[in-house]
Amino acid sequence: MAFTLTIDCGGGGIKGSVLDEAGTMRAQPLRVPTPYPLPPELFVKTLTQLGARLPAHDRVTVGMPGMLRHGVVVATPHYITRSGPRTRIDPELQEAWFGFDARTALEDAFGRPTLVLNDAEVHGAGVVAGTGCELVLTLGTGLGCALFDGGALAPHLEMSQAPVRWGMSYDTYIGEHERRRLGDALWSRRVRNVVEGLRPVFLWDRLYLGGGNSRLITATQLARMGDDVVVVPNTAGIVGGVRAWTLGTAR
Repeated sequence: MAFTLTIDCGGGGIKGSVLDEAGTMRAQPLRVPTPYPLPPELFVKTLTQLGARLPAHDRVTVGMPGMLRHGVVVATPHYITRSGPRTRIDPELQEAWFGFDARTALEDAFGRPTLVLNDAEVHGAGVVAGTGCELVLTLGTGLGCALFDGGALAPHLEMSQAPVRWGMSYDTYIGEHERRRLGDALWSRRVRNVVEGLRPVFLWDRLYLGGGNSRLITATQLARMGDDVVVVPNTAGIVGGVRAWTLGTAR
């Protein structure tokens, strides 16, 4: 039986566990705060130290925020800042992260086959039914997005950085900072407005809302979104680490 170490990397915390082939956790998830400033070398060190505290494993799945292509970082919104989300961007970190081959670096560090995807894509792997057009939006520090067609992963769209209103990106507009400022009720209304605005863009068969903040959406606003919108557990960001290895690519 193959065991998979899955690490879910967020703007505020990094958590991981080891799963068997059925996707059952073999250990309680461990979480450490995301350190800042975070150059790629410290990122790799943080993940390997976390993995060393967990049971033995045969392969590694890592989900991290931002645009990745074939395991190479094109852009990452939080890790290029000096002190964490919504702080000043450090040009040296921005340069260090651009083009960083995260898959190769982590594979070398762990000494195991490694898969590195956007965190919403790993999250989606844990919840999609595998039929029709399925969109996954994760609500946490910012917004994550992953699109699946018949269970196959479509090319990544960094929806989080698109402008939405008042000069804000989606990352800011429905991110954690705005949730705290508005309170859950007003923030939930804002999330519903975003969902309705994206509906004619994707024409999904099912929309999954995940991430740590999805559980804070009020029942009233969730009911108004319709039966094709489902809130899923945040643990999918770890559970999806097994199924992520079987994802095809949508044509």
